[in-house]
Amino acid sequence: MNVQSTSIDSVPEQVWTPRSSETASTRIAEFADFVSARTGVTYPEYHDLWSFSTRHLAEFWAAIWDYFDIIADDYYTDVVTDTAMPGANWFPGVRLNYAEHALRDRSATGPALISVNESGTTTETTWEQLRGQVAAFAHWLRHQGVTAGDRVVGYLPNSVHAVVAFLGTASIGAVWSACGQDYGAAGATSRFAQLEPVVLVAADGYQWNGRTHDRRDEVAELRRNLPSVRAVVTVPALGLSPGGADYVPWDEVTTGTAELTFTRVDFDSPLWVLFSSGTTGRPKGIVHGHGGVTLDHHKLLGLHYNLRAEDRYFWYTTPNWMMWNMVVSGLLVGATIVLYDGSPTHPGPQRLWDIAAEHRVSVLGVSPGYLLTSAKTGLEPGRDHDLRALKVIGCTGAPLAAQSYQWVHDHVGDSIQLASTSGGTDVVSGFAGSAPTTAVWAGEISAPLLGVALAAWNDDGVPVIDEVGELVITEPMPSMPIYFWDDPDGARYHDAYFTTYPGVWRHGDWITVTSHGSVVISGRSDSTLNRHGVRLGSADVYDVVEDLPEIREALVIGAELSDGSYWMPLFVILEPGSTLDEVLRGRITAAIRTHASPRHVPDEIISVPAIPHTRTGKKLEVPVKRLLQGTALHEIAGTDTIDDPAALQYFTRFGTTRKAHI
Repeated sequence: MNVQSTSIDSVPEQVWTPRSSETASTRIAEFADFVSARTGVTYPEYHDLWSFSTRHLAEFWAAIWDYFDIIADDYYTDVVTDTAMPGANWFPGVRLNYAEHALRDRSATGPALISVNESGTTTETTWEQLRGQVAAFAHWLRHQGVTAGDRVVGYLPNSVHAVVAFLGTASIGAVWSACGQDYGAAGATSRFAQLEPVVLVAADGYQWNGRTHDRRDEVAELRRNLPSVRAVVTVPALGLSPGGADYVPWDEVTTGTAELTFTRVDFDSPLWVLFSSGTTGRPKGIVHGHGGVTLDHHKLLGLHYNLRAEDRYFWYTTPNWMMWNMVVSGLLVGATIVLYDGSPTHPGPQRLWDIAAEHRVSVLGVSPGYLLTSAKTGLEPGRDHDLRALKVIGCTGAPLAAQSYQWVHDHVGDSIQLASTSGGTDVVSGFAGSAPTTAVWAGEISAPLLGVALAAWNDDGVPVIDEVGELVITEPMPSMPIYFWDDPDGARYHDAYFTTYPGVWRHGDWITVTSHGSVVISGRSDSTLNRHGVRLGSADVYDVVEDLPEIREALVIGAELSDGSYWMPLFVILEPGSTLDEVLRGRITAAIRTHASPRHVPDEIISVPAIPHTRTGKKLEVPVKRLLQGTALHEIAGTDTIDDPAALQYFTRFGTTRKAHI
């Protein structure tokens, strides 16, 4: 998810150092004392606690359960009865519900949610109001015959409606999945149709960059593409009036009085389905369970981000991305979550800083690109905004240049911890990040997260320090997928992570674990397009571009460059007689903006004579990306694996030429 680049020849200077006077009162310090009382061992440094968490899995996750007072039918008797991967068996026999933890009674006096849209309208939802709307929605679902295991899907912007629909779905044991409305109907269908959902919750449109986008036609098409749907709940985000025989207005299903109840389900019962980017074909449905998510997100948000009931938590995201799920989980620890639906730079690049200041945000999550934009446009957030409440800036989703760490220190605040994090949709969590007790080095991720047995392995499967190796996880995590959707024998799940090192999770990142305990991630082996932390599969671009009569074939690349920028070119092979003039460029751009994603319009559109493939016909996206980043051709691929080796020569020359002009 996050890509870092730095030299490790010597230990870099710390740009943020924990203060003992402040860390003593953090939740992670309290937790360390809690564990010490149970084990009789002290954990004076973060890495001491991390070592315990990965060498004594059962004791660690039992401590997480007890420290956060997890609610279940019965107290657990076993924590994990089989640590094999895949297939670890966590908390067997335990029944619980994620939504019950998100909505448990608390003494919090602040709102549960603050929802901000691009036009500036702000809505606060109290805990009582949230519980009431969730109860009403769950009651309506039950009256539709929706039961545990059924699927409910959302085609929605990032608003309170998505949170209510998700929690209502989860509260009855049904399964949730969502995507944002920047996906066209075809993109949403490729995900949702696999699930055969029984209810669709859809908005009439959304706002982006100063414009409203009417999606009623897309909703109608999506409804036609989902014959399993019994009813459509319509959300009036733009105040329009979608219509259909089975359309039910949002207010009708979320008002009235109903008792808030929860169906407790097995620890490994499915909570939600997140989808892979679809780079190499149909997006894979990754299924996570109630128990694993509940435990892991308590750990990550409560301990690593030190969130409490008095805090406000805002991470810029959309329902397309796993960080949306992580934001909702702020409710697990009682924090107020802040939702924003719109462009992060409208009406100006300071927009997210404005929201953070206005709503006294404690933990702010942004993309590395947003920090880079803030720096390049000369923003002074620390001077021009009241950010006294801000303690942590989380950052993930794309490269974080070393200079951004110093910029945050100098221009946002030297007391604010910049917490770069790496993880993924696969575990809907993190592998490496920060904690209130870890230092921050420019260009590096502070440490592996608690409970994550992370290592760098060389080609021989041997752990290495201060050397680049494969990111592996050698012990199971509760938030690993319980299965892939439509993968009855588990073959696709196994092939995704466990073929290179049997019984060990190989994630597909090149990393370095440094001798001072940090983690440096050099790059991913996939080719997901990642703009502002919003991911899109290249197949979604190809579907619309290659449908144009002038285009024979297309190749889109998202390349992280050495200066910290992100470059997304689109290469096209033209049909004979066609010309890549401004008219055609405009049509390509419009097609992508309308039918794929307006956030993934390419930076350049370039005509090429050929596109390289494997001999089985797969486009060589990752090799081309590496060539454009300056990697030598002989380090990338053998010519015997390529259908047209000469095709790579063009991209080699193109990458060399571009690098010379950076």
